[in-house]
Amino acid sequence: MDGVRIPDLLTDRLLLRRWRDGDATFAFELYSRWEVQRFLGRTPRVMADLREAEALVRRLRRREDRFRAYRVVELAATGEPLGTVMLQPLPASGASEPLRPSGDTEIGWHFHPAHWGRGYATEAAGSLLAAALDDGCPRVLAVTYPDNRASQRVCERIGMTSLGVSDAYYNTAMELFERTA
Repeated sequence: MDGVRIPDLLTDRLLLRRWRDGDATFAFELYSRWEVQRFLGRTPRVMADLREAEALVRRLRRREDRFRAYRVVELAATGEPLGTVMLQPLPASGASEPLRPSGDTEIGWHFHPAHWGRGYATEAAGSLLAAALDDGCPRVLAVTYPDNRASQRVCERIGMTSLGVSDAYYNTAMELFERTA
């Protein structure tokens, strides 16, 4: 990705906005749940306390740049936070730690279980994906655990194509989806 610059986005129901200092409570509520964390990272684990959430929010705000977009997804009408969406460089598999960037861009989403099944992930991820492609990103990938059917359905709904299972990213076999400009 040569450097997308994604603004805050508004859809029919949702506002995708940058993280704020006051979002730590929501981040903790989201990432302290196993049902959210079980498909995240190479070694999933739940967030243990609010200090971790505060550090996460600070890190996401600091990392926001031309190559990364991290957004809180909230109901536009009420401001209630529902989840998150993000674009970021995708690390390639390899022996070094931390993993080095692959040159590809990854899209992802994490939503509170209370808001699953309402189309929010599809609406938010579709909006972020369209913004990235419109801004010149030639290719966006989604990487899911092979048994994460819910995220794979979101990929399909936002027009991504399955590339099958690969171990090219994160040093583990993952289901890959792609969308190109």
